[in-house]
Amino acid sequence: MDYDVAIFGLGGMGSAVAAHVAQRGLRVAGFERFALAHDLGASAGRTRIIRKAYFEDAAYVPLLERAYTLWRELEESSQTALLDLFGVLMVGQPDSTTIRGMSNAALQYAIPVEYLDNGQLGARYPQFALEAGEVGIYEPNAGVVFPERAIAAHLNLARNHGAHLYDRARVRSYEATRDGIRIHFEGGEAVEAARVAVCAGPWTSDLLPQLALPLRVQRNVQYWFATQSGSAGPAELPAFFLERETLPAPLYAIPDLGDGLKVAFHGYGETTAPDQLDREVHAGEAELMRETLAALMPDARPTLRSTKACMYTMTPDANFAIGRDPHNRNVVIACGFSGHGFKFVPVIGEIVTRILLDEDPQFDIGFLRLERLSGT
Repeated sequence: MDYDVAIFGLGGMGSAVAAHVAQRGLRVAGFERFALAHDLGASAGRTRIIRKAYFEDAAYVPLLERAYTLWRELEESSQTALLDLFGVLMVGQPDSTTIRGMSNAALQYAIPVEYLDNGQLGARYPQFALEAGEVGIYEPNAGVVFPERAIAAHLNLARNHGAHLYDRARVRSYEATRDGIRIHFEGGEAVEAARVAVCAGPWTSDLLPQLALPLRVQRNVQYWFATQSGSAGPAELPAFFLERETLPAPLYAIPDLGDGLKVAFHGYGETTAPDQLDREVHAGEAELMRETLAALMPDARPTLRSTKACMYTMTPDANFAIGRDPHNRNVVIACGFSGHGFKFVPVIGEIVTRILLDEDPQFDIGFLRLERLSGT
């Protein structure tokens, strides 16, 4: 047997699994189809929002509590700043999914938040052109995680504990053997491992065609805008998420941390095959976002600085999918993070490691079970 555990994909989730497994003293190999720490998948973009009062489902909150702890531990061990908690603001009508869900999570788990009515919201953040009735919920212990730094920190931690990490190693298939799993690569090479973690992001369905997982890869575009001085830095503006019926999709933004004000429509884009992603951002797309931002923040005078097309790997219910391959219990799959998974990276790494080693995951992840997806 060449390895105790092999990991397919070394982006956000795969790098975390590699680090957690390697710290257990096992023989670990990680295989990445591109260069290590590449920006071609779902784990890039300079910043990602992190928050606890989770409007998507309050069941995520215990995982977030653990994720915050693990992020801080990784910061200490790597001597790298990975979080910047300058606050997150959610805006919408009182009966919107965002406001109702966040309020429910905050109440259920006693998460400190501040409720702002329309007048208070406008007075505190005069940058915004609010619609009648819109309210806000501000969470101070929230902000951003830096994905490129985080992946590098997990990869370094894995290496420091003896993991072998291989770039440009494209897995073609795997099969059960008497003692473990034989892994075949596109170049014709093969290795054996006792157990496997599949963390292949948008390429999950390509690796697991036999499962017919109902995953949809969606193209999403991120934009960075220069704005009028003093209007969009973290001292003036938190990260924010706006749900508004007149928008194509909810809009999120991260204040200017040096690259410009980052904005994107959450969950808005056409379905694509990962290897056919249109990485060019077209003039009409950029103009729609510029007009949207100019209408929301009239004094910001946004000027486009840069763009990036990325991918969301969507499940039908937009919840993650974690579990064993139904045909091989020595293979654990983590996929379908649906555009909101990066904040959970270290705790998903810990949970997948525990499942691989036949341990209790220590969290109620029934709502994330892989088996709920048709075809498995």
